[in-house]
Amino acid sequence: MDRTAAPLIPGIPERLEEYRIHPKVVAVYVLALAGLVWVFHDIRVHPLLATMAITSWRYVVLAILLDVLTYVLQGLRWSLLLAPVGRLSILKAAQGIYAGLFINELVPLRPGELFRAFLAERWLSTSFNSILPSIAVERLLDGVWVTVGISVAAMFFPLPRALVGAGAALGIIILLATVAFLRIVFRHQSPRQPEEHEPRSLLLSKVLSFISQFSDGVREIGFSNRLYSAIALSCGMLVCQILALWFLMHACRIGLPLFAAGVTFLIVRVGTMIPNAPANVGSFQFFTFLALSSFGAEKTVAAAFSIVYFAALTLPLWTLGLLSLSGSGVSLSRIPMIHQPRNGRVMGNRVRLKPSTSPK
Repeated sequence: MDRTAAPLIPGIPERLEEYRIHPKVVAVYVLALAGLVWVFHDIRVHPLLATMAITSWRYVVLAILLDVLTYVLQGLRWSLLLAPVGRLSILKAAQGIYAGLFINELVPLRPGELFRAFLAERWLSTSFNSILPSIAVERLLDGVWVTVGISVAAMFFPLPRALVGAGAALGIIILLATVAFLRIVFRHQSPRQPEEHEPRSLLLSKVLSFISQFSDGVREIGFSNRLYSAIALSCGMLVCQILALWFLMHACRIGLPLFAAGVTFLIVRVGTMIPNAPANVGSFQFFTFLALSSFGAEKTVAAAFSIVYFAALTLPLWTLGLLSLSGSGVSLSRIPMIHQPRNGRVMGNRVRLKPSTSPK
């Protein structure tokens, strides 16, 4: 039998290769499943459902509004950091953030940050690389405030060793990132020398060009007075998220103080900081359960609240995220982060997406 004969159905081998699952994706889903099994393996269904009962929907509404306010504040922060590149309204910035978050709900490893950078590139008619410094500074500010929160919490409450260790590692990373940020901002800029005609690879040229453009963007942000407003807004976002969690606790008859809600939020935030499964499924429930258990919550109560907390944050995000994506002019079916590269193409360090043919 001729093993080199053409397949019975042309194109099948290529399609199988096209939809091959990456080992990293498999590992992400295995860890998510392990987290869910660890939380719910010995929880009975009927007591779990009874414990999930909401006693005050007023607190749920307040929690959802605070969570939405968090992303409005982030939109304001991002628009301020993007000011050196172009003027993006608060609502447009929030739309990009929600669209990116919605992508994160569908795809593992959080490509939504790159997607919102792509949207900002289109809206501002600028380069993709010029958007990245604003997102990098956002992540730095978030990391600084989370590290400060863990340090303050550790002064008043015996935190789990794992959280202390993770906080210490995060603190080192944030310290190094802050030093790098300050070095870029305050480094003396020597006048550009005319380029010598030395042989240089195309890849090296692109890398050096990206580093130069990224550094220029960070420097513009660092010298802007808007940076101080962004720092304050980052703190406000953290406060809103902690208050939202506290109100949800009251809605589920969990009478823990505000400080406990803050510690719980920090544990969940640090635990889900590393990109993982879509919507942080598995890791979110695991770290919520772990945090509440450290405050003496009964297992069924902690497991039930992990579901309520997840639903209260995720359902509004799905709704607003889908609306934001629909209004962005990019069709969901044409996003290469969700479908295979045949729906888009990567050009250099920029992802080219085909715009939707439907009206905005």
